[in-house]
Amino acid sequence: MAAIRNVDTKPELIVRRMVHKMGYRYSLHSKNLPGKPDLVLARLKRVILVHGCFWHLHKCRFGRVVPKTNAGFWLQKREANVARDRRVRRQLRLLGLEVMVVWECQTKQSERLETRLASFLGTAPRACPPRCRNARPSSGHWCLPEGDDFARC
Repeated sequence: MAAIRNVDTKPELIVRRMVHKMGYRYSLHSKNLPGKPDLVLARLKRVILVHGCFWHLHKCRFGRVVPKTNAGFWLQKREANVARDRRVRRQLRLLGLEVMVVWECQTKQSERLETRLASFLGTAPRACPPRCRNARPSSGHWCLPEGDDFARC
């Protein structure tokens, strides 16, 4: 159990790549916010928390696993995680941030997750028009819309 990481986990990296591919930029694990959220999109006032199903007692099959040794201790620890998650989400909402929780099991269904993320984040930045100086094939460069025209690239 000591080898379990709390940052840069596989589900978190999947979500980060997906959000970045959609054209959004974010900060990671902001120490200024309660619970140090995984992704913070400050300009949009949105926060994404990526939870492991086992550690945060998700209702899926991965969250219902009971450890064979010291089960009482681990149940108590996991229930404390759930209580802390609830408290952190409430504090983030009181700060005026919208909160989305992505579960580890949801990262295995990439199309559904991408739809959920797009819905949560709102309209995605559009790709650069052909006249953009920074637009290169497969560069991944995006321009944010500014009115009917594009922002300066």
